[in-house]
Amino acid sequence: MEKATSEDEIKYQEALKRVKKIKGFYTHLMVYVVINGMIVIANIQNLGEAESYFQFKNFTTAFFWGIGLLAHGLSVFLPTMFLGQDWENRKIRELMEKEKETKNWQ
Repeated sequence: MEKATSEDEIKYQEALKRVKKIKGFYTHLMVYVVINGMIVIANIQNLGEAESYFQFKNFTTAFFWGIGLLAHGLSVFLPTMFLGQDWENRKIRELMEKEKETKNWQ
């Protein structure tokens, strides 16, 4: 029965880790929207007469930060190509077995 509890604990820890990653992404997204909204408002208020808002300087922060946000989102929501969930599970089991063997020898 102890093994089931251990596996349940592992699954719980994996789920907790995943939820924290998702929460981190949504927090990042919320900050992105709020800060870039404030930048848009500030840029509009500082426009000169007959000056167009659609200039590259008004979009640089949103553009480059958006690239970082996209990368963050991809790392959270897309499974990794080469080191996916199956690999993680196998590696966890392998490391746990090595730890058990090490403890048995001591």
